[in-house]
Amino acid sequence: MSHASTTPRRSATPAPRGRRKPKKAKTRGRRVRRIILWTLLVLVLAAGGTGYWLYSNLNSNIDGVDLDKAIGADRPEKLPTSGQNILVLGSDSRSGANASLGTGKVSGARSDTAMVLHIPEGRSRATAVSIPRDTLVTRPGCTKADGTKTPSADRVMFNSVYSLAGPACVVKTVEAMSGVRMDHFVEIDFAGFKGLVDAIGGVSVTVDKAIHDKSSGLDLTAGTHKLDGTESLAFVRTRHGVGDGSDLGRIGLQQQFMIALLSEIKQQDLLGSPTKTYKIANSLTESLTTDDGLASLTKLATFGRSMRGVDPASMETIMLPVAYDKADPNRVVAAQPQADTLWKAVRSDREIPESAKKSPAQGS
Repeated sequence: MSHASTTPRRSATPAPRGRRKPKKAKTRGRRVRRIILWTLLVLVLAAGGTGYWLYSNLNSNIDGVDLDKAIGADRPEKLPTSGQNILVLGSDSRSGANASLGTGKVSGARSDTAMVLHIPEGRSRATAVSIPRDTLVTRPGCTKADGTKTPSADRVMFNSVYSLAGPACVVKTVEAMSGVRMDHFVEIDFAGFKGLVDAIGGVSVTVDKAIHDKSSGLDLTAGTHKLDGTESLAFVRTRHGVGDGSDLGRIGLQQQFMIALLSEIKQQDLLGSPTKTYKIANSLTESLTTDDGLASLTKLATFGRSMRGVDPASMETIMLPVAYDKADPNRVVAAQPQADTLWKAVRSDREIPESAKKSPAQGS
């Protein structure tokens, strides 16, 4: 037998030094993975808690009104082909955060802006009908939020309805004068409007002529301007710098700005910027009042998603046809038969005839 055959065959079954070390490495690996998993769990729980807090905070910002309870059964029938109709109100309250916006000192609040937004079935287009705030209307009997009742009255200014009986009575008044059932209403005040514009970084508008209005503080040269929140508020409120200085003259500016604002919002990459999304949502909901059907983030989001097909650039804007009142030329009344023709088209979800868009009182 050779010497080689008696030599231990260590190479066949190598036993590297530190054989127990892999076990320690495995233990260390398991510990690291455990730490990572616990860290992820904490982060998820923290994110979930933060998300719930943010959701609750935004949700509690929204004030809701039960229209059916506030108005009662005396409402137009909801027709199957009437699409969606939303009353959009801009409140001119000077209380709270609104007091510091330089909009003057006026007690109470009125519907400074009122538009009926009609979205036909299919939701691919929309029509906005502005109601001049100086329009003389018949106010129906209403019940205030505190339960007290206000009797009906003839020849009252449209924007006085809000200050006397609140937003639900404005909805009831619009329904009575139009025969169109409002599916929803949305109200935003001065501070909310300013905050929304600032949150999205401003809105661009183009004016053909220079506008100089000492009352609103608006001072624009002809051309395109990127307006911040304060300037935007002055833009939609200016009246002395356009047309005949009446409320009718500024309706065109309000409609122009609404389309520019909606277009800007649609172009924003909100999903790409959670911080901006929250900032916009917080600013908007802090000053938002809606009907119960929209009074939550979930309901607002669902409704917003259903409106994705509507292109602001194709939105039609119309002023309710009005004529100067014979007894008081500083006031207007619904012009007939144009107004009835317009509302009939909205009720039946049909295209509004050109004849129904012509207003004897233009304000220009």
